[in-house]
Amino acid sequence: MNFKKSSIFISCIVFIFLPSLITSQSCQKSCGNIPIKYPFGTGPGCGDPRFQPYVICNNQQLSFKTHTGCYPVTSIDYNNQVLYINDPSMSTCACTQPSKGFSLDGNAPFSFNDDTVFALLDCATDSSPIYKSNGGVNSTFPMCDSQGAPVCSLLYSCQAISRLNLPISTCCVYTPVDLGPAFEMDLEKLHCSSYSALYGFNGQELNPQAWKYGVGLKYKFNFNNEYPDMCESCEKSNGVCGYGGPYNSFLCNCPSGFNTSSDCFLGSSWSNSFTTVPWQTDILLIIALGWFMILALM
Repeated sequence: MNFKKSSIFISCIVFIFLPSLITSQSCQKSCGNIPIKYPFGTGPGCGDPRFQPYVICNNQQLSFKTHTGCYPVTSIDYNNQVLYINDPSMSTCACTQPSKGFSLDGNAPFSFNDDTVFALLDCATDSSPIYKSNGGVNSTFPMCDSQGAPVCSLLYSCQAISRLNLPISTCCVYTPVDLGPAFEMDLEKLHCSSYSALYGFNGQELNPQAWKYGVGLKYKFNFNNEYPDMCESCEKSNGVCGYGGPYNSFLCNCPSGFNTSSDCFLGSSWSNSFTTVPWQTDILLIIALGWFMILALM
């Protein structure tokens, strides 16, 4: 094999293998003012693939997506594994507006946090499925949490909600939230025109203007809820946990612009030093294999 053919051969080796080793730094550590950590990511290939379709970073705005809409993420409590979102269509003490409701996708790796309270507002007592009559006059009662009455009465003390001019009995509270196995809250089917959601009273249980309005969603890392060791090592080496390949295998996205199957080692880049780190070792092995095959064919 002459030198020209050898050059062509090794060029093919580099062309085939290097794209899988060298990638641009695409996984970021924040989206807007919200820090991003595993299992979430800022785009495809970042974080855990199970969460990527639901938590999206677009134009520095972190959003949570379900089949009922796309909702702004207000904060993430990584210590307690709770993601907090806001539904712009829901009613609060400051604003009352019609809504179609809120639902989770059945296969999404989330559930409602125990602190989340749903209050269904302006529900028709004569035809709503959430109300039941025991046959007597004015004996209709809600099939939901009777302990939620204080929440309803305080919500109806808000000027915005009081404009509905409806009795408190048309408010139905769920706490803890139980919307069935489908996590579905279809207000049209329930014959309610609006809802309010809150995840904390902010130490002022009797002041609805100070309540924390929004939805708290609990998540787990995996079945055993264990933080992956490889991801922990990756983050300790200043990398961002991600995935790739046909089987969504673990990848550590490094500041140097490379993905590795282990972690990142801070130090000299391969471009100005030959201090070997795992991804450099992969390249050296490929080049060595290429030269070995060239020599074998000469």
